[in-house]
Amino acid sequence: MTRLALGLMWLLHFLPLTWQAWLGTQFGRLLFVLGHERRRVALTNLRLCLPQLGDAERLALAKRHFQVFGRSFLERGLLWWAPAERLRRLVRIEGLEHFEAVKGRPVILLVPHFVGLDIGGTRVMLEFDIVSIYANQKNLLFNAALLKGRSRFGGSTLLSRQEGTRKAIRAMREGKPFYYLPDMDYGERDTIFVPFFGVPAATITGLSRLARMCGAAVLPVITRMLPGGDGYLVSIGAPWQGFPGPSIEEDTRRMNAYIEAEVMAMPEQYFWLHKRFKTRPAGERSPY
Repeated sequence: MTRLALGLMWLLHFLPLTWQAWLGTQFGRLLFVLGHERRRVALTNLRLCLPQLGDAERLALAKRHFQVFGRSFLERGLLWWAPAERLRRLVRIEGLEHFEAVKGRPVILLVPHFVGLDIGGTRVMLEFDIVSIYANQKNLLFNAALLKGRSRFGGSTLLSRQEGTRKAIRAMREGKPFYYLPDMDYGERDTIFVPFFGVPAATITGLSRLARMCGAAVLPVITRMLPGGDGYLVSIGAPWQGFPGPSIEEDTRRMNAYIEAEVMAMPEQYFWLHKRFKTRPAGERSPY
């Protein structure tokens, strides 16, 4: 089944992006109907994070999220097989001057979990080498395809989460920006509970710790999926001023507050399918 899915993705990548976007949207609609567990997770997250919305509004938002997720899944074929020239056309990048301004320093690229983050990572790798940490997938064949697709361009360093951050720190000190995705629930290790949309969330403190340890500049990177065949836009923001701040907790709160603001700018594109609040303070039950 995995080989069949990969073969279909390979065929689809030859299509114009407009066609791929339409097919991905239909695929997402199908996932919403069939994916009972993930649909429940998304609606739970939206209920916790956006209580100001009514039930009908949250349902509509969840449906839009599944549609852009379906697009992002099928359009991965572009990352894995499309030539660099086509990717440069379809995925625009802005803010490279911010990266140039901090050259010579260790750099952390703060990348929240929007559906376009893989496409953003590939587009960044067409400009400069990076280091990043990935989570191994349970499906070994898909995991191999994912890793091979992410390694196509340049001399970037991709490390599994099991390898830890030591090698990432070494690569960062050698001049490779760290494409860092810290906004998921990774359990209790190296986390503190800070609010995310007002809900205590187990949040890793690595952004603050790494910035302190390496004297790194932090530049946010947001990838926006554009409508239909308009492609994607990768935005590299200005380096954060006054970071790290007085404490690790304040830095982590600042990170979550920044991500909240970006989510509100395009809420359908944030990764609501993840169980962001599964790790709870002592005595509190999981909402899932």
